[in-house]
Amino acid sequence: MADVNPHAYNTAWQFRADAWCRLEEASRRLSTAAARGTDLSQLVELVDGLLSQLRPFERYWAFPGIYVFNQTHRLFATGAYEIFGRAVSKINRALVTESYRSGVMVSPLESDTGALGAEEGALEVLGLHRSARPYFELLIVATMTEAQERALRKEIHSRRRPDDAFVYEIVVVGSGDEAVIAARLNASVQACAITRRFAHRSRRDLSALSHFVDAQIAEDLAEHSPEERAAILACAIKDSRPEIDMYLITELEVEDVAARLGHHFRRVFHGGEAGLDQHLSLLEGIAARYRTPFFSALREYSHRPTGVFHALPISQGKSIVGSHWISDMIDFYGLEVFLAETSATCGGLDSLLEPTGPLREAQALAAKTFGSRHTFFVTNGTSTANKIVEQALVAPGDIVLVDRNCHQSHHYGLMMAGAQVTYLDAYPLNQYSMYGAVPLREIKSRLLALRAAGKLDRVKLLTLTNCTFDGIVYDVERVMEECLAIKPDLVFLWDEAWFAFARFHHVYRKRTAMHAARAIRERLRSPEYRQAYLDYAKQMAGADDETLLNARLLPDPAGARVRVYATQSTHKTLTSLRQGSMIHVYDQDFDQKVEEPFHEAYMAHTSTSPNYQVLASLDIGRRQADLEGVELVQKQVENAMQLRDAIDKHPLLSKYMHCLSTAEMIPDQFRPSHLDQPLRTGLRNMATAWEQDEFVLDPSRITLYIGGTGIDGDTFKRAQLMDRYGVQINKTSRNTVLFMTNIGTTRSSVAYLVEVLVNLAQELDDKIADMSLTDRAHHERAVLRLTSPSAPLPDFSGFHSCFLEHDGGNGTSTPDGDVRRAFYLGYDDTFCEYLAADEVEERMESGQQVVSATFVTPYPPGFPILVPGQVFSRQILAFIQALDTSEIHGYKPHLGFRVFTAKAMEMAEASVRPWSRLGKVSASAAEIA
Repeated sequence: MADVNPHAYNTAWQFRADAWCRLEEASRRLSTAAARGTDLSQLVELVDGLLSQLRPFERYWAFPGIYVFNQTHRLFATGAYEIFGRAVSKINRALVTESYRSGVMVSPLESDTGALGAEEGALEVLGLHRSARPYFELLIVATMTEAQERALRKEIHSRRRPDDAFVYEIVVVGSGDEAVIAARLNASVQACAITRRFAHRSRRDLSALSHFVDAQIAEDLAEHSPEERAAILACAIKDSRPEIDMYLITELEVEDVAARLGHHFRRVFHGGEAGLDQHLSLLEGIAARYRTPFFSALREYSHRPTGVFHALPISQGKSIVGSHWISDMIDFYGLEVFLAETSATCGGLDSLLEPTGPLREAQALAAKTFGSRHTFFVTNGTSTANKIVEQALVAPGDIVLVDRNCHQSHHYGLMMAGAQVTYLDAYPLNQYSMYGAVPLREIKSRLLALRAAGKLDRVKLLTLTNCTFDGIVYDVERVMEECLAIKPDLVFLWDEAWFAFARFHHVYRKRTAMHAARAIRERLRSPEYRQAYLDYAKQMAGADDETLLNARLLPDPAGARVRVYATQSTHKTLTSLRQGSMIHVYDQDFDQKVEEPFHEAYMAHTSTSPNYQVLASLDIGRRQADLEGVELVQKQVENAMQLRDAIDKHPLLSKYMHCLSTAEMIPDQFRPSHLDQPLRTGLRNMATAWEQDEFVLDPSRITLYIGGTGIDGDTFKRAQLMDRYGVQINKTSRNTVLFMTNIGTTRSSVAYLVEVLVNLAQELDDKIADMSLTDRAHHERAVLRLTSPSAPLPDFSGFHSCFLEHDGGNGTSTPDGDVRRAFYLGYDDTFCEYLAADEVEERMESGQQVVSATFVTPYPPGFPILVPGQVFSRQILAFIQALDTSEIHGYKPHLGFRVFTAKAMEMAEASVRPWSRLGKVSASAAEIA
């Protein structure tokens, strides 16, 4: 058994957990070998190595804490191997079971009589179960001796009361860089108290931690007053952990300090006063984040007797409890679910459409947690959330730029809003039959083209998916900055359906919509940026479009407006019942320009009888994200990386499949860092790539390339993973399957998936070995088919000219098309016909344009190949014919594609009218007829 290699991990918590498990096993063997009198040299070296690896980390956790760790180490150093082994076993048992969270600190040290020792009453016997009270840790930044730290811990324990809602322990560090380290490494830290007395940098060697954390603080703390140093440190900690409650403890001019620097802290305390107020304030701060106004109101309502003379017979289970035929519903779901069912919008439960009570409070808490200015709960999924935002922002005739490969809800939402849609093409990954993301150059070129056509004033919205289903993440901040440099009032809608969890990881967070919006807003307001912009503007004066395409553009702080929306499927990546979603808003002009239409759109798409269970789950899911999101997301990422390593390092699995790397998913021109596998080389390299590259890969998603198996993705998913082993996945391509880890993924579930894949690979290996020459040739052809590039992925071909705008003068047009006009034109059967693929090809060869009357979306890959009004191309036909799937939405195999007749197109072309500044007049189906 070897020691633990920290470079095999991406998060310190997993390294630390495994190191303690290895140490327990090694110490047990050492104790046994010592009792037998056998050679101990190798075991002593192993244990010493593990202790040396753990030592740099232990000072950043309250349990076991560096003091107990040092005492335990001394047992080993003095040769008391039996007592040492028992001590390590107790520590590791407490870490594995998390029983230390009871707040009863443990001494694993035994006296000569075999009883557990205690540190002046502060250390007691370890309990075997977790406490009913939630546990957290308080980070204290102060220079103090070991004796002072023990005294402080004893004093804090003395403040505890039986009715305290929470229990906490302390972690003490003496320098600013170690404070940042502790906040990064220890997810249990939920509050931080900074004193006047701490060092800028630690004198300890912190190199052992560099693989997991970079603790550099931007400013030199030595140049500032003690209180200013504390404020700078608070900002550095909040940059990594914005949810942490910050407190300042000072002895000088506390009133003046509170006035000048109080906005950086939750409270400012005088250090010489009694500590009970500090204790109560600390608990109150956690309680404020722990609050779930709507969940609590619903739970209270469910336990009150009511008389229902309204809708919903199932309310409080009344139609079920006395039933002779459906009582098994209660057996399955439990009574509490039905006790909480109600259609009431009063009595403390509030109305989703006009919230004034607990729902309004719950949404305000969610806005704080997710960094938005406003947050709205949605009970029927992000598909509805997208439509709400688009209807609120877009009026008929507004031009919207949108990724053609976005979720179908955007296509339908923009169609209903009457937008002129400009579809953007993402970079293709032909080898895997999937798209990446839309390059910034593509977006800028479309905006510049619209400006050249005199249409920039009508461009309203840019909609992109971040991150994509396959895990491609945009540089959100850069995209918005450069677009605002061209169109200062452009509104952004970021579809973060699969990215709600990203807020709770310090690397991910910077590529989320709400964080980027706030960062841009703060930068535009800074004097330093304003001066930098003046220098930039002089340099770029008179630049042509090609120069603008190749330059890093800066928005004008005098004119740019930060208007950002994000829609998130909370139920997909955080805790919520199905269809629980949120809309986050960071829009400077929301109150003046959007609030009323947003309310109308919300009313139009939201049920007047929303599911209160879903709303309550959003409320309590917000609490979990706020208080333990950092810990859960760290574990999620680590589990994903362990899955990657387990697959790619397994000799049999790697023979038939491998996890696609960043280099395989993102072309080099979009990766200035040129790091091919930043996910495999530690958080520092990951942070470097996420800081520099246009696109990065979400490590929590694993795209498994299975071309070497000869089994297509859909068959592999259904016939192998789901039907045989119950492994649930969603996304496939012709030669890949996608595994997505989440905050509920466990190490056991990762191990099970690896076991399943090994079984499948072994079966395939045995089958190939027994194949006849004919069967082997057939298998090799299947492998060749899946490993050779398929037909190139098609770009958006363009709208038929009758769905484009003409200026009424010279007949010029831009690529933005009227999807709504085409969509509703297709409602008239007399204007449509069905054509098989070969018939479409024949007409194209004769020079005719064939125009789709509906959306055509193959699954997989799941993006629309055709939208209403789009012209067929040979590239599109070739791609459809090469697909290995029979599920194509909008296509009827026995009839073919639904297209517009040539006569309908002639009549529609003749009815096209020029754009009017007062609005566009579209010909109806009746007018065309």
